[in-house]
Amino acid sequence: MMRSFVMALIGMLASASLAQAEAGWPQYGGDAGGTRHSQAAEITPGNAGELEQAWTYRTGDMTAHADDMKHSAFEATPVLFEGALIFCTPFNEVVALDPGTGEEKWRYDPKVGTGYRPGNQFVCRGVTPWVDASAGEGGLCASRLFMGTVDARLLALDAATGQPCLGFGKDGQVKADPGMDLLWPGEFQITSPPSVADGVVIIGSSISDNRRVDAPKGTVRAFDAKTGKPMWEFNPVARGAEDYPESWPRGGVASRTGHANVWAPIAADEARGLFFLPTSSPSPDFFGGERAGDNRYANSVVAIEAKTGKVRWSFQTVHHDVWDYDVPAQPSLVTLMRDGRPMDAVVQVTKTGFVFVLDRDKGEPLFDVEERPVPQGGALGEFLSPTQPFPVAPPPLVPQTLSPDDAWGLTYWDRKACREKIAGARSEGLYTPPSPQGTIMYPFTGGGANWGGMAFDPASQLMYINTSRAAHLITLIPSENYEAAKAAEPNEEISPQAPTRWSVKRELVLSPLGLPCNPPPWGMLTAVDLSDGTIAWESVLGTVRDLAPVPLPWKLGTPNFGGPIVTAGGVVFIGAAMDDYLHAFDAASGEELWKGRLPAGGQATPMTYEWEGRQYVVIAAGGHARAGTSLGDFVVAFALPHTE
Repeated sequence: MMRSFVMALIGMLASASLAQAEAGWPQYGGDAGGTRHSQAAEITPGNAGELEQAWTYRTGDMTAHADDMKHSAFEATPVLFEGALIFCTPFNEVVALDPGTGEEKWRYDPKVGTGYRPGNQFVCRGVTPWVDASAGEGGLCASRLFMGTVDARLLALDAATGQPCLGFGKDGQVKADPGMDLLWPGEFQITSPPSVADGVVIIGSSISDNRRVDAPKGTVRAFDAKTGKPMWEFNPVARGAEDYPESWPRGGVASRTGHANVWAPIAADEARGLFFLPTSSPSPDFFGGERAGDNRYANSVVAIEAKTGKVRWSFQTVHHDVWDYDVPAQPSLVTLMRDGRPMDAVVQVTKTGFVFVLDRDKGEPLFDVEERPVPQGGALGEFLSPTQPFPVAPPPLVPQTLSPDDAWGLTYWDRKACREKIAGARSEGLYTPPSPQGTIMYPFTGGGANWGGMAFDPASQLMYINTSRAAHLITLIPSENYEAAKAAEPNEEISPQAPTRWSVKRELVLSPLGLPCNPPPWGMLTAVDLSDGTIAWESVLGTVRDLAPVPLPWKLGTPNFGGPIVTAGGVVFIGAAMDDYLHAFDAASGEELWKGRLPAGGQATPMTYEWEGRQYVVIAAGGHARAGTSLGDFVVAFALPHTE
């Protein structure tokens, strides 16, 4: 009884702290803390099956950017801000729509370069609104939108008109200088939305992997949100060498190491004046012989003061990463029930399938984390961590071992080929090091969880997270053989990792029929009770309708990119899977309630809002070129049938 009362109180307090309008969606993650929760309650498990398309908008990218669509992914989540639904296209055009009709209100094109082959596709996940409390109400840029671009600019636009805020930087923009010559212009991008707290706007960066050790630095850059004046910079590698000298090699090698960048969305806690950074692996991904030690601040959640850039605390999820196990998603700021009282927490989902639950003020685990021995015997010149952090709870959300006996196939011959492929490689479970023999990496570099992140219901204390289940084969190739290997297999992903002694080949572990060799399901949606760290339910996510040449009778699920949202009406909405559907699940039971057909792949996180008494669910449906889903340029809204 008391627990029910306290849980209800937590729900009310957490909902109030979201700083969002009733049933609105004013930030990329629903709120600045990335809970992806909405107070909208018109759509329920009882009526979700009646959803229908309310309107559709087309950006025109299929025509205007036809040549570059094969290098794009429409991953945007719109925001509802000051009476408009606002999003960015993969090519960084910002569009404002009427929330009830989908009609265009205004559009701004920053004219990004499109011929330079971005290393991580043309991607823009969202824009970030900000209200200048010192400006006069209704003045130009009193309310503004921030966006990072694939050509590494931070833009400030007037929210009402889309005009550049000329008082910000130079003509409404500042340029993120990588500080070094790039191998090509698209090596360094900004793909996730900026984050704002305490009058400070910050950006991370997306940097191409595995080209070189001396890659661009993963510097987080902070600017005055009003003027664009630079305020501070945070380089995880340099700060790691300064604060944790035992974690980085002596002799200046850390100064040559790049990456540890923040490519995923950042969370902000305005009340505390803190940003929470999800950092990635140092360069290169699959060989760390040039960077001995744990490489602290890389592969970490870092709490950093908005005004100063000073580190408040950090927590590392992977020591000395040689698996590309970046922290891939926005840290989620939630309020949990601990020892009979509310406690503010940071929840971090990961590619490995682990979930780390941390105290928001101290960074200490709220569920125990154990340092456990992991496989050793790295390649010549490698330095491995003897242990890695394993949370005691929640349990891993994906399998982490793959043996020949696990091999799967539609036919006997298919399964036999998979069994031989697994048996021929090192496969000793999670954190088996890359090797010249070839190492099974399971889960693969796409997760587990990825950039879509999690959703959290403050009333039930349930988090919802989608995961992928697939394996990579990682093979190290002596650097002197790189050119020959690349020439022999020009269509395979073979990267130099220069100037280390090892180049690398990364490939999915697939059967001759092109299906994963690991057993299905290949995509799941999981609910975790964060009050005790247990799994509440699991459901298969995704169909193979748009992948298989013929219908298959099994619920196989698919790998997925994008994330879930959850509503006060008790429904979880998610696209993400490699099918052209938006799915709705019962938040309490995991039962799939409905799926709405999309005109292209929905590899984006949806959002929802109420407008003039009607609840809408909106998703970008433009596909994901690298994942091979159907491409398009659609934004689609669903709602219950309109009634007077």
